[in-house]
Amino acid sequence: MRGSRTLAVVLSSTLLAALSMAPERARAQQAAPAVVVAPATIMDLRESADFTGKVVAIQKVGIRARVSGFLEDVNFKEGDKVPAGALLYQVEDGAYRAAIQEIQGSIEAAEATRELAVLERDRAKQLISSNTISQAEVDEANAQVKKSEADILRLEGSKQNAELNLSYTKIIAPFEGVAGLSSVDVGALVGPDSDALVTITRLDPIYVEFPVATAIFLEYRQRALRGEVSRDANVQILLPDGTTYPDKGTINFVSSEVAQGTDTITVRAEFPNPDALLLDGTLVRVTLEQTDKQEVLAVPQQAIQRDQQGAFVMVVGADSKVELRRLDVARTTRGQAVIAKGLKEGEQVITDGVGKVRPGMTVDAAAATGG
Repeated sequence: MRGSRTLAVVLSSTLLAALSMAPERARAQQAAPAVVVAPATIMDLRESADFTGKVVAIQKVGIRARVSGFLEDVNFKEGDKVPAGALLYQVEDGAYRAAIQEIQGSIEAAEATRELAVLERDRAKQLISSNTISQAEVDEANAQVKKSEADILRLEGSKQNAELNLSYTKIIAPFEGVAGLSSVDVGALVGPDSDALVTITRLDPIYVEFPVATAIFLEYRQRALRGEVSRDANVQILLPDGTTYPDKGTINFVSSEVAQGTDTITVRAEFPNPDALLLDGTLVRVTLEQTDKQEVLAVPQQAIQRDQQGAFVMVVGADSKVELRRLDVARTTRGQAVIAKGLKEGEQVITDGVGKVRPGMTVDAAAATGG
């Protein structure tokens, strides 16, 4: 019995000791919550702005017939790239060739008439010296020469017009581009009143147009005049599938007029497009970025907290204690917050676990990994 009492006392003492140590361990664990920190770092974060843009072909025309006739040939495949000067359609040309031959015959007849008129004029000049004919007859001979020469000029003009019409029977591509769907086929009757036969679109290079709010444009121009930002900008676009277009563009046009109703200015950039990834009419996301390097102090954007007094971060000092630090955020870009005032390079800010801490607490800080 005595042994049993002794064992019970020992067990009770052990249990009491364990229970008394539990709150102490819990307090120790609460005193050092695990957090993730990242340093305030100097990095190149150039100012940028995003806009919604539209891809616009540099050249896009509907090809039309300039003379009437039946189509004898369609000489391209829809969707193919056609070179400048390529034959697209052939209109029957027999009537146009015949017209040229007819006019040529009229020219030769008019030239014969002129030769006769010249002979008559020369004879009249000889006869008037001997008073055989009157001056009126000489004047008439001169007029006949001039009339025959005028007839030749008129006929030559008609021939040039007929040759031009003959050339129009070959409908050619005015520039290199992609052929759309043909609206006609062999045997169709076409003419100047017909709709467009096919649309040719030039895709390389290509434009991207986007509206910029007048206020943003004026602010940028004033800052550029003060030398705060560069006048040039890199232009990059995000495609509808979420990928970034590999080539950067160059701004080549800024409108001098403000669009009524939207208070925006149209800006246009040119992009190389050798693989035709950019198609006419596509909506894209346009990013303008400063060309000059801008090294600034920045921290991950998720480290920034806000309350009624403004922005702040939780800083972990060398003693692993937390400090609330008020700061000024100049801007945010690419997941980073640019710090204008309130932090120094190298100071550690909490990026994950900030909800578990308060100023003055000791934390178990681990450096952030990855991007």
